[in-house]
Amino acid sequence: SFQVPFSVLQGEGVEYLGHASDAVIAISNYRLHIKFKDSVINVPLRMMESVECRDMFQLHIICKDSKVIRCHFSTFKQCQEWLKRLTRAIARPAKPEDLFAFAYHAWCLGVCVDEEDQHAHLCRPGDHVKYRFEMELLRMGFDLQNVWRVSDINNNYKLCSSYPQKLLVPVWITDKELENVASFRSWKRIPVVVYRHVRNGAVIARCSQPEISWWGWRNADDEYLVTSIAKACALNPGGRAPAGAPHAGSSDSSEACDADFDSSLTACSGVENAGTPQKLLILDARSYTAAVANRAKGGGCECEEYYPNCEVVFMGMANIHSIRNSFQYLRAVCSQVPDPSNWLSALESTKWLQHLSVMLKAAVLVSSAVDRDGRPVLVHCSDGWDRTPQIVALAKILLDPYYRTMEGFQVLVESDWLDFGHKFGDRCGHQEKAEDQNEQCPVFLQWLDAVHQLLKQFPCLFEFNEAFLVKLVQHTYSCLYGTFLGNSPCEREMHNIYKRTCSVWSLLRAGNKNFHNLLYMPGSEQVLHPVCHVRALHVWAAVYLPASSPHPLGQDDMDIYPPHTSQSQEFSGRCLDRLPKTRSMDDLLSACDSSSPLTRTSSDPNLNNHCQEVRVGLEAWHTTPEGTEVHLGEG
Repeated sequence: SFQVPFSVLQGEGVEYLGHASDAVIAISNYRLHIKFKDSVINVPLRMMESVECRDMFQLHIICKDSKVIRCHFSTFKQCQEWLKRLTRAIARPAKPEDLFAFAYHAWCLGVCVDEEDQHAHLCRPGDHVKYRFEMELLRMGFDLQNVWRVSDINNNYKLCSSYPQKLLVPVWITDKELENVASFRSWKRIPVVVYRHVRNGAVIARCSQPEISWWGWRNADDEYLVTSIAKACALNPGGRAPAGAPHAGSSDSSEACDADFDSSLTACSGVENAGTPQKLLILDARSYTAAVANRAKGGGCECEEYYPNCEVVFMGMANIHSIRNSFQYLRAVCSQVPDPSNWLSALESTKWLQHLSVMLKAAVLVSSAVDRDGRPVLVHCSDGWDRTPQIVALAKILLDPYYRTMEGFQVLVESDWLDFGHKFGDRCGHQEKAEDQNEQCPVFLQWLDAVHQLLKQFPCLFEFNEAFLVKLVQHTYSCLYGTFLGNSPCEREMHNIYKRTCSVWSLLRAGNKNFHNLLYMPGSEQVLHPVCHVRALHVWAAVYLPASSPHPLGQDDMDIYPPHTSQSQEFSGRCLDRLPKTRSMDDLLSACDSSSPLTRTSSDPNLNNHCQEVRVGLEAWHTTPEGTEVHLGEG
């Protein structure tokens, strides 16, 4: 008889247990577990995209987060048997309740039935998420008396099933006008405001494409609503934030901005003339060609002639089909064994980093328009639930330090991704009765990769660390939590998902020190200006290059995936001797001793002078103004 090689979760039951050629393999109603002699593979079933038999004796498993798993068997019959078992296990669910998140919550509830506080801690994300809409309006200083109003036209999702129930619009826009606008926008996703810059009052709004078609249809109420957003900003300028609300200041470092996109912004007269509305920037995430092509399907883009005081800019971001193909190429390149000799050219051919670069440039364009020029911005793509949340959420991170905290990041994901109907069920491939593979695309994963790029460039300005983002990637697909189930808030309420599943934020809470960035400097109000060039971007090794995802047995087996690094397999005890040693500050000071002159080279005209400058800088860091010594740790 076999012994289950891992600790099961609440509600988890092992269905198959057996031997591979060099491992013990088990399938439960939640995961696939493969235990080798020195490592294990532990992957949720819903993380798997496909499984097939290769070379007769090898199971080849492709995961949605780019991992590729290989398992060898002794016979062809044995390999085929486990192939059939896995194929059945990863089939699309017939109904939402077939997902493990529901069983996990039910069993947790049974265990904690007499411990209400513990259950609430596990299953509810917290008041900052529950009351996020009201708290965000207060924090950003919206004038809800004279300029803005919260419309209940979408109460019970009767106007738009993929929008939140409360919508923020200018106070003089009536619900009747909003209904007319909904008939003109794709999927009735009307322009609504989602962010206000406290310092100058400029806002960010979002919507879907207008339905212009080849006939060139117009809608007077839509044109009125769009221009009214700019007028409302002029009536509610900066400086009216409630006491204690954080607001973002601008950074002096402008060298990181991309000059090509600075030129796209029309020069404005400035925010000092509060009575004159700034020219509203309509940012279309698509290329101009794609926007025009959408007119054949009834869509299209705004015409500047019909939207006075507006400017339309096209970003040229790829659609979900191109992103899906790019990700598949990236996964193929990263999973090659051994490493390909043409790694750099193969990576370039995937165009993954190029797509990230365009997304970052779009977010920088939005943040620059809002922060530097004081201009309101309206963002949309085709349907407004893929590229639009990528740009809007990324721009909000650049502008507002609150969204760089663990609490603020949770609010951001809930507000801009979940409330506004990103189709997590279809895009992640765990929606019931949805067999269309063309609907799958790692849109949210791509956005998390862009956040990871920001974390790399600004390591001291985020409260959370890389492990936080990696864990979020994993549980986007794992279906252990109910946070990312369904395609819209309407669906999640219809299936009562919020009350019948656990929240991922109970794991990624601010009090969890495993996800806290030790370099974080709270209080910084800097607006981020990232370098968007492809050469400044990095492959996310912790997600895409985890050495086929086995990890040492010493790691916590209850962790669905340990935080991987690209060199995690090399960091064993016998390799520690080969790790480079860092030097303390005293060593650095002595290393710069002028008694041993440096050799002059043609690439540096005077290294000796440079060494003196380094020494002065180190001595300045060595002692604080109060005279307290600052010590750097030994390696």
